[in-house]
Amino acid sequence: MRALARRLVVRPTKRLGQNFVHDANTVRRIVRLAELGPEDVVLEIGPGLGSLTLALLPVAAAVLAVEIDPVLAGALPDTVAERAPTLAGRLSVHAGDALRLRPGDVAAGREPTAVVANLPYNVGVPVLLHVLEQLPSVRTGLVMIQSEVVDRLAAPPGGREYGAPSAKLAWYAEARRAGPVPRSVFWPVPGVDSALLAVRRRAQPATTASRERVFAVVDAAFAQRRKTLRGALAGLAGSPSAAEQLLRAAGVDPNTRAERLSIEDFARIAAAESH
Repeated sequence: MRALARRLVVRPTKRLGQNFVHDANTVRRIVRLAELGPEDVVLEIGPGLGSLTLALLPVAAAVLAVEIDPVLAGALPDTVAERAPTLAGRLSVHAGDALRLRPGDVAAGREPTAVVANLPYNVGVPVLLHVLEQLPSVRTGLVMIQSEVVDRLAAPPGGREYGAPSAKLAWYAEARRAGPVPRSVFWPVPGVDSALLAVRRRAQPATTASRERVFAVVDAAFAQRRKTLRGALAGLAGSPSAAEQLLRAAGVDPNTRAERLSIEDFARIAAAESH
């Protein structure tokens, strides 16, 4: 990997959240835990120098790689052709920002069914939520991000780790922590611990409110999470008394706090607000 980076004149940057996985056992473990089948089309965000890509290609029907670094995006097909020439036809590369990914950006006829990625720490959560929103064909996923972020995303209602990201992810999918990843498998070695998050798409809450409105309620509730919902949603509703009326209409105790509510609860509040 270092030789390839030197050849490409690439230096990992914090700006792009580049920490490349160099350990073969780690990428094999990720692929195994992703539980991919031969019909799966995998979306890989941030393939970097291609270590995970090379592990994904033998087990999937295709890999759609999205890479923001134009040098790395241009080099990935050559790396695959050199290291796995018989599998090169399974790879498609999209040079661009995953946060701007749209359905039309992926190869025609190859809708992704799974996302497997070493996500940049600085944009991991918004990228995952964006992918699940824009690509409904993605049914499962296994992503590597900062360990404490994994704990927050996988947290159920009721605890301190549960927050707005947890609730928003629950709109799309069930999530669980799938294991730690040691710092030593990365180049350069990051200053934080990493972990794997497994997601499986679920039916979205039945509600008359839009996703945008539900997420606005989530954001308002957690913006002042020390307050009861009566106070936290006062700005959204217009006043504490209006917030209390809204919450009672939704069947939610005005004296509870945001971390006690499921995404279904937030959806009921948003639906009551629109009536």
